[in-house]
Amino acid sequence: MNFTCEKKTLIDAVSNVSKAISEKAPFPALSGMKMDLKKNVLELTGYNMEIGIKTNISVESSDSGQCIIDANLFSNMLRKMPEDIVNIEVSSNYQVTISSGVTTFNLVASNADEYPELPLVNSDEVISISQPVLKKMIEQSVFAVATTDMKPILKGELFEIENGTLVLAAIDGYRLAVRYEPIKYDGMKKFVVPAVTLSKVIELLSDSDDDAAQLCLTLKHIIFKINGYMVYSRLLEGEFHPYKSAIPTESKTEVIVDRKQLIATLERTMLIINDRAPSPVKCYFENDSVKINCKTSVGKISDEISASVTGPVIEIGFKCKYLLDPLKVIDEDRVKLQMNGSLLPMKIVSCSDEDKYTYLVLPVRLPKD
Repeated sequence: MNFTCEKKTLIDAVSNVSKAISEKAPFPALSGMKMDLKKNVLELTGYNMEIGIKTNISVESSDSGQCIIDANLFSNMLRKMPEDIVNIEVSSNYQVTISSGVTTFNLVASNADEYPELPLVNSDEVISISQPVLKKMIEQSVFAVATTDMKPILKGELFEIENGTLVLAAIDGYRLAVRYEPIKYDGMKKFVVPAVTLSKVIELLSDSDDDAAQLCLTLKHIIFKINGYMVYSRLLEGEFHPYKSAIPTESKTEVIVDRKQLIATLERTMLIINDRAPSPVKCYFENDSVKINCKTSVGKISDEISASVTGPVIEIGFKCKYLLDPLKVIDEDRVKLQMNGSLLPMKIVSCSDEDKYTYLVLPVRLPKD
């Protein structure tokens, strides 16, 4: 097969499709990228049996053919080409010639007959959502997905649609992240998407309000259609944790604090915390101030910032990172911290719209002085 196309277009497509290619492929055919040429359309596919990414680009050709090629080497060769237009020729014995101007590269491809087909997803269930909205929702919740195999379904995010609201929820046993957004969809849906899939999806989503992503569902799979790319993924099976029952509806102590100031003092605290010195950070809320203290084998810190505190005085301890993670993804100047005691979770909500996001962080017992 033989085709000519714009170098940048091909590089971008190869780079994005390669996100679904695993270094530890389950069998040799999946260690490369599939190229399928049908005249002036080139289809590129990356797949690792869990996630698949496919796209089509326009090329100049009257030819057809298929092969599997080393995507990383192919991409690197393309980047070094001197001209904006490249020509790709694949011989009958899978010898690949890449030429541009006076420069020519050669590499070896392989037969595509062993490449598995991506799952067929013929679904009338299509959910459309603004790309920047979906991107922000994932970014503001995916950090709380579990990373261990203790409960496999928690390695994904729950997507739940009810009453015109999309909810994304992630929980790892130490913290909970829930993000809410209204969408134009009348039905009810509930499914769990692996976090590893969402990490690929985020990289393809745009920041333009004019762009929408389509989510196509079956019982076991989902396709994200994003800017000419299709991201295929299996859904996680099982019953997601009943997160709603874990969210407190009332609070005794409420604190409104400057988010960036709180982040700054917690990041200073992180300087003396590591795996060998994993002491909790002690937070003391009283008299319109937040006092931060931490002592480890590395060092000691005492810090204080102003805040609006209502309700009983409270002293509570957290793993510093678990408190930092939700604060870093919130895009508001101030946040509201709600507590019911030193051994119950802290709830973090928006000061302006408590129906926008909810974070829970479990406390840890503080050592006796």
